[in-house]
Amino acid sequence: MNKYKIVSIVLSVALLVHIVRLAWVFVAPSSGDGVSSASQTVLHNILQRKSVRAYTDRAVSHEQLDTLIRAAMAAPTGRDMRPWHFIVLEGRHQLSPLAEQLPYAKMLAEAQAAVVVCGDMSVTDKEGNPSRNWTFDCSAATENLLLQAEAMGLGAVWTGVYPYDERIEAVKQALHLPDHLIPLNVIPIGYPKGDPQPKDKYDPTKVEYRN
Repeated sequence: MNKYKIVSIVLSVALLVHIVRLAWVFVAPSSGDGVSSASQTVLHNILQRKSVRAYTDRAVSHEQLDTLIRAAMAAPTGRDMRPWHFIVLEGRHQLSPLAEQLPYAKMLAEAQAAVVVCGDMSVTDKEGNPSRNWTFDCSAATENLLLQAEAMGLGAVWTGVYPYDERIEAVKQALHLPDHLIPLNVIPIGYPKGDPQPKDKYDPTKVEYRN
């Protein structure tokens, strides 16, 4: 076999490999059950989300926190009122007092940052009424934030404040919040320490399919 035939065979194989790769690009996004690779990625991220309560000392950047807030604000909101307000805590002097006062947020002592999700009662409709759905809207925003944190390799956990009067008062005093802001939760944020694992919460007994 002369060198020209060898070169021809090599080029043919290379072309075949390239064609196969192109075919994979166009075929791979959808599987037999109609689930695209994009939706699989989203589902994987949702299923991998976990409550992370221990963090390393690796810093979380301002840009990362801004990305989390952008994700939070993309949440659905009743009547598009967006009755939310986010307070981003980056300094140890902001985090430590809350760690001391909130019984279920002690992990704030080692978190690198935190976001306080508040309902803003100064946001009103055309009749001058505050949102009746603010807890739902702020909860949706919180879940968006938690999912984005998971996607970025960060750890976070929802620590409840509302509707516990003593916790609401503790956060209001620590952060000097005005009366129109009601803290729903505090979300400690950092890089996970150890190897926290998600819980499999799927329970088919809690599902009904009706035709």
